[in-house]
Amino acid sequence: MSDFLFSAVSDVLLGPGTSSQVGDMAAGMGIQRALIVTDPGIIEFGLLDGATENLKQNNISCHIYSDVVADPPESVVMDAVRIAQEFGCDGVIGFGGGSSMDVAKLLAVLIKGKQALADIYGIDQITGGRLPLMQVPTTAGTGSEATMVSIITTGETTKAGVVSRTLLADKIILDASLTIGLPPAITAATGIDAMVHAIEAFTTKSKKNPLSDMLACEALRLMADNIEIAVKQGDNLKARSAMLLGAMLAGQAFANAPVAAVHALAYPLGGNYHIPHGLSNSLVLPHVLRFNASHASELYARLAAIILPDQQLPDDSVATTELLADHFLVLADDLGLPNTLRQMNIEEGDLPMLAGQAVLQQRLLVNNPREVSLEDALAIYSQAF
Repeated sequence: MSDFLFSAVSDVLLGPGTSSQVGDMAAGMGIQRALIVTDPGIIEFGLLDGATENLKQNNISCHIYSDVVADPPESVVMDAVRIAQEFGCDGVIGFGGGSSMDVAKLLAVLIKGKQALADIYGIDQITGGRLPLMQVPTTAGTGSEATMVSIITTGETTKAGVVSRTLLADKIILDASLTIGLPPAITAATGIDAMVHAIEAFTTKSKKNPLSDMLACEALRLMADNIEIAVKQGDNLKARSAMLLGAMLAGQAFANAPVAAVHALAYPLGGNYHIPHGLSNSLVLPHVLRFNASHASELYARLAAIILPDQQLPDDSVATTELLADHFLVLADDLGLPNTLRQMNIEEGDLPMLAGQAVLQQRLLVNNPREVSLEDALAIYSQAF
């Protein structure tokens, strides 16, 4: 066993309705003036009502910043910093999807004003501390509530990441009642996104360790058992809770054992065509599994036994990997998701451009079990087409 460092959020509260305890937890963190970072949809559907009432009961002043958009640009982050400083914020609560939680992480660092956003891009560039930080996810997908990464859009098709253990939250609340209203397509795409996190954490070439493996396996068990129920029976709180927990465990896994080629090939799809991140991952996942089979089939076979517990799997691990890849194509179809790039109105002539952008994602590709060349990336996109 190699030496490893594993980091995780210390406190996790799970249960339907637990978001109404936000104020109780914030008070215990010493917060008196809380900034909630969220998006307009959360306000529209009244998902914040229980949290804001509980903050009021605890005599905690609250300001809601609700201008977060998908793939948030730097301007949103800096606008939120300005508002938070004017409010005198002394604690941050991310409440929403991955974008809101990513912005909340950066706010908790930037509000003090000791470092500029441009200075903290990259790995371990944060030199100071942060304000108290709580995360409340409203989708079961990104795992952002449990990670030390924040991704920000820096240009038309470019993104940059801040990676630091400083970004790990103090507390997480997993309230499945917040996810009840999610449409089936979003539930499906975010669910597969979380499954990708677990798969890539388990097979990564970098920092894979027994704790990340354990979390990835349990995450996949929870999500494989519940994703179809959560999509097709959207009001099933038991399945929704399992998906939330699975997504968080997957987040903890890949926060310590980083993701690889699936994400590297998914990012250009999001950047160029604004395809949601979870769906982008779903579109390339089966084809990356097949590509990696020569180097990771034994690991994939172990995961297949978890994901497909009722199937008689082949003795040959490469054949089992093929079966697993086919499963995710069928699963996407069963969940109502497209499973080809053609269905997303991507032109075949665009594939070389996508491949060129994918191989620039070296921070991810170095983690892949098999080296990915430009020709390999093009071949994977061609199979996905």
